[in-house]
Amino acid sequence: MLRKGLLKEYSNALAYILRGFDVLAVVAAGFLAYYWKFGDISLPDRYLIALWFAVFLTPVVFRFFRIYESIRGKRFAQHLSNLAQAIVTLLFILAVFAFFTKTGETFSRTWFAIWAGFAFAFLLLFRGSMLVVLHFMRARGWNERRVLIIGSGDFRDHFADTINEAVWTGFNIVATLDDEPAQNALLPNDLSTYVTEYDIDEVWLALPLSAEARIKKIMHQLRHHTVTVRLALDIFGMDLLNHSITTLAGFPVLNMRSTPMTGLNRIQKALEDRLCASLILVLISPLLLIISIAVKCSSRGPIFYRQKRVSWNGKEFNMLKFRTMPVGTEDETGPVWAKPGEARATRVGAFLRKTSLDELPQFLNVLCGDMSIVGPRPERKVFVEEFKEQIPGYMQKHLVKAGITGWAQINGWRGNTSLEKRIEYDLFYIENWSLWFDIKIIFLTVIQGFVNKNAY
Repeated sequence: MLRKGLLKEYSNALAYILRGFDVLAVVAAGFLAYYWKFGDISLPDRYLIALWFAVFLTPVVFRFFRIYESIRGKRFAQHLSNLAQAIVTLLFILAVFAFFTKTGETFSRTWFAIWAGFAFAFLLLFRGSMLVVLHFMRARGWNERRVLIIGSGDFRDHFADTINEAVWTGFNIVATLDDEPAQNALLPNDLSTYVTEYDIDEVWLALPLSAEARIKKIMHQLRHHTVTVRLALDIFGMDLLNHSITTLAGFPVLNMRSTPMTGLNRIQKALEDRLCASLILVLISPLLLIISIAVKCSSRGPIFYRQKRVSWNGKEFNMLKFRTMPVGTEDETGPVWAKPGEARATRVGAFLRKTSLDELPQFLNVLCGDMSIVGPRPERKVFVEEFKEQIPGYMQKHLVKAGITGWAQINGWRGNTSLEKRIEYDLFYIENWSLWFDIKIIFLTVIQGFVNKNAY
């Protein structure tokens, strides 16, 4: 039987071994791919240079995606998702480098594709196996961390219960203590003895933001110990969105509400939008021509309808649609929320609305950077001013660019449906954004089709 805490003594060594295996997997995949393609393992110099470049990039890119941070507390799927994003980014950087150095034609594209496939498979297999083994060991206490939680109220108890349910994280909650001396005889004088006697590895403080004085007292009692001390802030009664911890000029900062479109995420999103929009516009160009002719023949006026909509950071832009109503219709009615039985559209326009084909010109908006393919649907300023006072969190949907399709739309929340549910789904998208989430939404949009009972 392995003793408890076995891996704890060798955690640093394991971290370096992990990095080494990641690099080894990338190199081995390159050699195997070359043998698969050419039947030889003697790689030419240019291929060896490419492998060395990959060796340098792998730990850098993986570190950026936090692959090497502690995986305690992370769910298995979350870790593999981060790993997949890192691998795709690594391959993309290599492809871009080959393009700009004009060396792409000196490499076999088949070899590159096979290398990518083998590297992806090796890394997923190795790290997936490692995670399964670690979770198995931690669930049995072979690599556990003994934790003492200090706090008060329901938050402390809920926090402890949640950790106890996730046994695979390897955290063993030894006890929960009240932080008020009047409620618990162990604090503050006997805390040092308690930590030593019960072999505590970590002390977690489950306290509100206003508990600065109590936190200082506890930290003073632990000054002679090397235990890890963590502060779990009771912030869940607050209006949070995409919250995280960061450092600004050396000061720890809690981001309570922020956009996910920063740094590499913003670059990924921009590349996704431009590349996909360009490809889609090429593919649908015959359809755009046919619809343009139909719109022009249906009534007098321009082919496109330009309407001011609100997008990222509350800024307005001119959103394009195929014109579906006679010119000047809204001069009489003013801005009107579309409802069932809409009678203002032309015959061609009604068909375009029902099939959502009137939205296709918005791929031009995406190409110009005004919109994204995936994101919350944009609205007119007059309605934004109305809804922001009625619906909690409405303005937070503008933390990302507006989209042609979105998580709310593929779940049926479009047209004259509940705005509260639509915003709930939009905020879920922002909170959980990833490149793979976007791909999932695009895929579901194509599978489900553009016809919807709530489109009119």
